[in-house]
Amino acid sequence: MSITAERKQALIKDYALKPGDTGSPEVQVAILSERIANLTEHFKTHVKDNHSRRGLLKLVSQRRRLLDYMKGQDEPRYKTLIERLGIRR
Repeated sequence: MSITAERKQALIKDYALKPGDTGSPEVQVAILSERIANLTEHFKTHVKDNHSRRGLLKLVSQRRRLLDYMKGQDEPRYKTLIERLGIRR
């Protein structure tokens, strides 16, 4: 269910604004999106796993808060990010 260290490093490299950038909203949203996608796949086989479902809802709301922050700060950056990630909004 969690992402591997290699995949996380690849996401950081792809979405970082500068070398060594791990805390920008783009990187955080990309990592959260990957975790959400993994949990969504998990629920296709484990329908009754309600404990993990609560974690999924927390991840989704955390990503939503980050995206709302980005939209308020810099809307073009927000639009390019959701386009790159394929998040419908």
